[in-house]
Amino acid sequence: MFRSTRTAVAATTALLCAATAATLTGSHHLSATAAEAQRDRSGSPEPVAAAMVVERGGHLFTGVAKIEVGDRSVRVSCSGEPAPHRPVVVLMAGLGDGLDSLSGIQQTLGAKSRVCSYDRLGEGGSDAPAGPQSIDSTGKVLTAVLDRVAGRRPVALVGHSLGGLIAARYAPEHQDRVKGLVLLDATPPTMAGDLTRIVPPSATGPGAEARDQFLAVSHGDNPERLSFTDGRVRPAGTIPVEVVRHGVPYLAQSIPTYGPALEHAWAEGERAWLAVSPRSRPSVATGSDHYIHVARPDLVDRAVQRVLSRIPGRS
Repeated sequence: MFRSTRTAVAATTALLCAATAATLTGSHHLSATAAEAQRDRSGSPEPVAAAMVVERGGHLFTGVAKIEVGDRSVRVSCSGEPAPHRPVVVLMAGLGDGLDSLSGIQQTLGAKSRVCSYDRLGEGGSDAPAGPQSIDSTGKVLTAVLDRVAGRRPVALVGHSLGGLIAARYAPEHQDRVKGLVLLDATPPTMAGDLTRIVPPSATGPGAEARDQFLAVSHGDNPERLSFTDGRVRPAGTIPVEVVRHGVPYLAQSIPTYGPALEHAWAEGERAWLAVSPRSRPSVATGSDHYIHVARPDLVDRAVQRVLSRIPGRS
C-alpha cells in the first residue's frame, strides 16, 4: 500500500503522502567524540542517546541520535552550527518517508544554519506508536523533539506533504516558538472532501483507488496510526511563510478522467494554505513532481533562506 510505481499508483501515492519511491543516498555521522565513545562500546558507530551528546564542549550534537519521548524512542538527525539570531530549521517528511528522505536538503541547508529532522512515531528508526495518533498527539511529539534539538531557540518548520500539513496545523498553536514556515506540496486542508467530490462512488480504476486509499489512510490505516481530517486553515500570526507546489502536473497525467480535476483541487488547496499568515508567498516548483526537495533543492534552499531573512530581528 505504501509503494508506488511510475503509473497511476505514483499519483495515488502522492495523494496519500506515503510514497517511498525516492530513495536518497548519504548518511549522517555522529560528532567525533560521540562516535569514538560509541565505538569503544560496540566496535562501530551507532545512533546514541541524545542526552549523551546534546552538549559536548558547548556544542550541540551533529549526526543521528535517539531521544526518549515518554516511553517511546524517536530518531533525530542534526547538522550545521547554530548561527547568531537565526532559528533552528526543522524538516518534516511526508507519510511513509523518514528523515533519510530529507538527507540531501538537510546537507544543503546545514551549510548555513542549524538543521534537524526526525522520524515521527511509526516511521524510519523511531518506535511504533503505542496507539492511534491524532494531529494533536503527533504535535506533542514534535514539541518534545523541538525541546531537545532547539531548546529555547525559535524554529522554522519545513514540511513536505503530510509533514507540511502537520507543520501548518502546529504553527498556530505554537506562535511563541514557530517563527517561519515552508510548505512543500503540503497535503491540502480539503483533500478528503475534494476526492469524494471529484471521484464519484461509481468510479473504478485509478481514480477510485486514489479516493479509497486516501480515505483509509486518513482514518489511521498507515504506519503512524495517524488520523487526520479536513479543516479550516488557522492563522499563525504574521510569520513569513513560503507555500511551494509541484510544477509537473503528474496527477492529471497519471489518473485518467479525474486527474485534471484533482490537479486543480490540489492547486486550490495549496492556495488555501496562504491563509496561515498575511506574509505568505506562493510559488511553483517548475520541473518538479511531488518531491520538490529532491527535484529542486535549489528552489527549496532559496525558499528557506527567504523565510529566515524575513523573521523580525534575525538575519
